Amino acid sequence: MSSLQRPTVLLLIPHLGGGGSERLIETLARSLDPERYDVHLALITSAEIESRQFPPTVSVHKIGARRVRTGVFGLLRLIWRVRPSLILSGISHLNLLVLALRPFLPRMTRIIVRQNGELAATLAPHPRLFARRAYMLGYCRADHVICQTEAMAREIHRGLAVEPSKLLVLPNPTAIHHIRTSIRLNPGQASSVVTLLSIGRLVPEKGFDILLDAFASSSFPYRSAKLIIVGSGPEQRRLQQQADALKIADRVHFAGHVPDPVIRFRHASLFVLSSRTEGLPNAMLEAAAAGLPIVATPSSPGVLDLLHDREGVWLADEVSSDALCVALKTALTSFQPGRRYPHAWVERYDLSRAIPAYEAAMDRVIAGSAH
Repeated sequence: MSSLQRPTVLLLIPHLGGGGSERLIETLARSLDPERYDVHLALITSAEIESRQFPPTVSVHKIGARRVRTGVFGLLRLIWRVRPSLILSGISHLNLLVLALRPFLPRMTRIIVRQNGELAATLAPHPRLFARRAYMLGYCRADHVICQTEAMAREIHRGLAVEPSKLLVLPNPTAIHHIRTSIRLNPGQASSVVTLLSIGRLVPEKGFDILLDAFASSSFPYRSAKLIIVGSGPEQRRLQQQADALKIADRVHFAGHVPDPVIRFRHASLFVLSSRTEGLPNAMLEAAAAGLPIVATPSSPGVLDLLHDREGVWLADEVSSDALCVALKTALTSFQPGRRYPHAWVERYDLSRAIPAYEAAMDRVIAGSAH
């Protein structure tokens, strides 16, 4: 298909230095078929990490705003210059911005937004009635809203009155095959020390403070165990101070941002999801692809639906340090460190299945704009 025939797709995220939602949009940019789409990726704010290379088929635009809301005019100029057939935005506050701009966009441009977390958590930082009204007005303007789970779709429908026909439940594109191949070719050696691994943005929603309390608990069975927390964010200093106060700083390693976590999976005994609230975290899917045992909090109905009654998975009874400690203790006394599980339930999230699902949804929206 010639470049004149290919529809232009503009993917939007604030920057590349964030968490799973930013990584998912980056994965889409790298994975969408360049023979079918003219792919553009817009980064609204700046970060040093954005120097990494993309395929030559992806046009990367750095708007360079200090914050998302101050990037309005730069984003508008870009949209009118590129004139995309479809805009796909991947972060909730950026979703609101692009939907508010819809009356000022080229008439044939369609918009899909992806909800990147539970609605309650999205609304929580803002005045309740104002936030719900803003998201209701905004999301009802979208051509489609992508949800990570059926439970999230139900929540968006009930909470924001978005028509069910506009809600799409699509699997998170995850490099399952790449992770499994890397682990198989370079298996590494399981550490002789029990090593807990957790990955995510260092923000309150991820519950790393809960994990530190559970890890420091007197009932935690392995006093020589190590905890590795991969990620960066505004809570890092406070979490390090908490580890010091709990006298576990010598057993906790804050690894910072790691672009490819596969190297961490090879030496981990198990993966811990300690979140207070979640959509469907890619780090957990990646850990499952690597075969790691998983201990998780009941952070969302979607997480519960996916993990309930699975071999190699231990769910805490509630989101608390005591409940997480019990689940960790049960897991660690139920298997030998170094054991891996097949986790066949993660297959549907592989790029080979998830990317075609995204492309099919995009094609339907683009085809509708031509009529």
